[in-house]
Amino acid sequence: MKKVTIQGLMLLSLFFISWLGLSQVDWVDLLEIKESSDKLEQKLGDQLWEIYSREADEASNDTILHALDTLMNSICEANNINEEKIKLHVLQKDEVNAFAIPDGHLVIYTGLIKSVDKQEELAGIICHELAHIELNHVMKKLAKELGVSMLISVTTGNSVNGVAEIAKLLSSSAFDRSLEREADLQAADYLTNANIDPEHLANFLFKMSLDGGDYTEYLSWISTHPDSKERAEYIISATGNEEIENSPILADQTWQSIKNTLK
Repeated sequence: MKKVTIQGLMLLSLFFISWLGLSQVDWVDLLEIKESSDKLEQKLGDQLWEIYSREADEASNDTILHALDTLMNSICEANNINEEKIKLHVLQKDEVNAFAIPDGHLVIYTGLIKSVDKQEELAGIICHELAHIELNHVMKKLAKELGVSMLISVTTGNSVNGVAEIAKLLSSSAFDRSLEREADLQAADYLTNANIDPEHLANFLFKMSLDGGDYTEYLSWISTHPDSKERAEYIISATGNEEIENSPILADQTWQSIKNTLK
């Protein structure tokens, strides 16, 4: 009985200590900081997308747009990602590139869609960029390389040049190795949950790392995501023991139609 009483007193003491600690937190200030951060990210995302949207026309082919939406929504549904917060853009540009920008914008160039051999490879790249968004890598990268004060100054000072420099940074500069690895492994999980073998993403990385000649200058996605062979190897290593019954999201006829359209 005495032991039970002591345990009860210890639990009660722990409760009051926790309550006292939480009561010292200024929740209003924390919520205001979160709201300010969200507004900063939203404004920065809008400004950056305005710049990217002037670089090339948005794709208007219904087959391509519907297929990309289907891929993304299926992946989001399988991984409990709120697809409504993801803003997918397909730009008609020959570069082999895809990248995320603040506030959930995901930009894919038609050159990337043309470069993949299988829809599962494209799904892998979408998963990788979704991982950057979900793990807040984009804002972490910008805060680290530019500083929060710089980001606030750019978004509140109407600095077109400043926003343009950030746009260039996001589409042409690599994430650090730890963030890249985290996004790769998260992408592998996303693919597995969507019944897509992550080996397809690894194959794409390995294939692109072997391409030589003039073609490499168009491989922007690879240049901003370096060490492709190493990344392919640890994706395989992390998922190699899992048996995944690969189930393509798009019908073969739909995928072939997309490839024919982009030839």
